[in-house]
Amino acid sequence: MKNSSLREAEKINLFFLLFFFVLALVHIRELQSYKIIYEYLILLSLQLIFIKIKVTERRFGILYDVAFPVISVLLVFDSMSELVHVVNPHDIDYRLIQMDYKLFGLYPTVYLERFVNPFLTEILQLSYSSYYFLPVVLGVVLKVQGRDEEFNRGLAMILLCFYLSYVGYIIFPALGPRYTMLHLQSVELQGVYFFKKISSILNSIEGIKRDAFPSGHTAITLLVLHLAYKFERRLFYIYLPVAALLLLSTVYCRYHYVVDVIGGIGLYLLTVVISRFLLFRKDA
Repeated sequence: MKNSSLREAEKINLFFLLFFFVLALVHIRELQSYKIIYEYLILLSLQLIFIKIKVTERRFGILYDVAFPVISVLLVFDSMSELVHVVNPHDIDYRLIQMDYKLFGLYPTVYLERFVNPFLTEILQLSYSSYYFLPVVLGVVLKVQGRDEEFNRGLAMILLCFYLSYVGYIIFPALGPRYTMLHLQSVELQGVYFFKKISSILNSIEGIKRDAFPSGHTAITLLVLHLAYKFERRLFYIYLPVAALLLLSTVYCRYHYVVDVIGGIGLYLLTVVISRFLLFRKDA
């Protein structure tokens, strides 16, 4: 890594941006517009420009190190709403529902209705939303502390996990129980103060992207816990109860099947293995 002008995070960003760009080009006739192709091109161009500036001038700091990766991840995620079903139009929700039923002999989201409570719903919806902030806060803390090696390693692993989850959405497109199990749910989720607002915001951000399997919320949360335990132990203990509630919220709030969560655990482990043996070739 020291002998290369590119950091691992930059390599990962370039690779996956190029991968999704080529994938979109292959299916260009089926796209409703060229919007995502232009977005991929802009992100690729900016990444190359930033690499050049970073190498020669070493500036931009937190803008480049934190803001640009966040923008890249969000824009690529948003593109999945069109790209996923263009590449693979075969949803697998029915298989995931069957797997949940075989594992538990019931439908988990329906079973959890007996525990539905406005205060619990409020807490779990807030916990679910914390997913968007956990990796950013960890990154900012490491960056402010000047721990560039730990920051770079963590950023590479988080980017890898995000992008692998997007590949998973393409291979295993699924809407999730909030859409497919709605006809079986007899209890509507109601919060106290912020539930409806947060739920509305998340629906506008996530939309219908067929992003249920594997659970990115699970994978990223476990990975951030992993990194916090290694690099910033105090933050790990703060994150731990929030992460536990977040994992519960994935099924309680009907965003995921239980097998999605299991898939997310697998994605987290895969990310750690790839990081250890391919990216850094030592303990990740």
